[in-house]
Amino acid sequence: MPTAIAVTSADLVLPPTDHQTPTAALIHSPDVQPLDAALDEMTALLDHHGYVVVLYPACLPAAHEQRLYALRAMLESDRTALLKLDLPPLGVAVLARQMRQLSICDFSAGIVASAARLLSHYVHAGALLGSVARLDRIDVSLKAHAKSWMPGTQFGVVANPKPQLIRLGSGELAGPDFATRLLVARGQLQSEWVTDTLAPAWRVQHVHEAPLPADSPRWWGTARLVEFAAYLPDISVLYQLVASVRREVCTWCGIQLIGDRCGFCSAPLAAASSRVAATRALTAGP
Repeated sequence: MPTAIAVTSADLVLPPTDHQTPTAALIHSPDVQPLDAALDEMTALLDHHGYVVVLYPACLPAAHEQRLYALRAMLESDRTALLKLDLPPLGVAVLARQMRQLSICDFSAGIVASAARLLSHYVHAGALLGSVARLDRIDVSLKAHAKSWMPGTQFGVVANPKPQLIRLGSGELAGPDFATRLLVARGQLQSEWVTDTLAPAWRVQHVHEAPLPADSPRWWGTARLVEFAAYLPDISVLYQLVASVRREVCTWCGIQLIGDRCGFCSAPLAAASSRVAATRALTAGP
C-alpha cells in the first residue's frame, strides 16, 4: 500500500489531479475528536498503510500540534512522520497534494517523507494583502507598515521560497523560472491582480481556484487577501526531482532518506553519521 499522507484540516485536501492520486487522511483537532477515536483512526492508518506522513502548517494551534505528538507517543510508533511546514496554508495544501502524488510511486516511506523539504523549494507561495500591519511571517519595513494605513494600498507578498514584499504599482514579484500552474484562493479582498497581472508575469500554464483555507487569515494577519501558490503539477517532473537526489540511510532509525534530515526521526544526517563514528571509536578500544 502507498504511504498515507495526512493533514490537519479538510481544506488542505485539494482535489486530485488524476484518478490515481489518493486522498489525504485527516487528523482532527482535540476539540472535534476525542483521543480514543483519534487513536483508533491512527492505528487503522498504520495497519493499512504501514507508514503515515503528517503535514501541518506552523500556524497550527498548540493543542492540535500536541495531539499529533501524543498520538505518535501513545502508539510508540516510529512509522509516523510529523512535518511542520513554514509554508502558508495554501502552499501546505499544494505540497500535500504533490506528496499524495508521490505516495503511489516506487519510493519508500522515508524517501516520501524527506521529499517534502525538497519539493517545498519549488512552491512559490504568497498573497495579495490589503494590509501588512499584522504580518509577522516575513520582515516588513516601517515604511510598509505606515503605508498599510493608507486607504486602497495593497501589497504583493511572497513567503516561499524567498521572502518578497512590494507595494502594488512600485515593483514586481520575482516568480519561478520553470513552468507552473497557479492556485488562487480568495478572501475578503476584491481584486483581479493575481489572475490578470501576476499570472501572465509569471507565465503560468493554467490558473485554478480553491476555497481559502481557514488558517490563512491568521497566517497572513488579515482576512483582506487573495492567496496564491505556483507549483509543479506534473508527476513525472516531481518523480525526476526526487529520484535525482542521492539516497542515504538514517543511522539513527535506519530508514532511507534524501537530503540532510530524516523525515521520521528528524535526525540530521551529518549528526547521525558523527554519532556512529564516535560509537565505533569508543567500542574499538585502544
